[in-house]
Amino acid sequence: MAQLTTVLFDLDGTLIDSIRLILDSYHHTLKVHELPARNDAHWLAGLGTPLLVQFRDWCDDPVQLDAMIATYREYNLTHHDARVTAYPGVVDMVRAIRRAGLRTGLVTSKNRPGALRGLRLIGLEELMDPVIGADEVTNPKPHPEPIELALSRLGELPERTIYVGDSIHDMESGRAAGVRTGAVLWGPFDRAHLQRSEPDYWLERPADLLALLGLES
Repeated sequence: MAQLTTVLFDLDGTLIDSIRLILDSYHHTLKVHELPARNDAHWLAGLGTPLLVQFRDWCDDPVQLDAMIATYREYNLTHHDARVTAYPGVVDMVRAIRRAGLRTGLVTSKNRPGALRGLRLIGLEELMDPVIGADEVTNPKPHPEPIELALSRLGELPERTIYVGDSIHDMESGRAAGVRTGAVLWGPFDRAHLQRSEPDYWLERPADLLALLGLES
């Protein structure tokens, strides 16, 4: 098996704990647009996919969809910095990976500006290159295109890359792109939920990724 030289990360639920804010942003949007409420489980099922995909079930009117997305983003960004934090150990983990000479990048279903804001908040903006957002691809996760784009920009081989994420959509995207997959268990989903995605590795804590890469925790 080829040695891993590149680690690509998901953002929400993997590097940053933003899940409660995301859920509240969805609830707020439906309330503002006078649409029937949905529970947390409904929104969690689509976590890891872009807003356009999440809201598409409500209407097919592009104007209405744009309005809903704008409402979501306004609420989310207003509360972002006060409610988003890095998961314990994540920042030190990424820094250790970079010190060891490995490359790190971000592949997220957020648009690029929102992703950069999250990275900047936890001090990792300079350590993620490339940053691939949903606004840079035609087919977002779980399609392989976002990861394939990251590999293309890096000139990296799939077999030397691992994609680390918290959702089934992350694992499906990574598998379809031919990279190895690492499912984190410090995010919103447990092993039972992620089991059907058959990740290559289970990561219960950030130190597990360092051990997988042969680095000291």
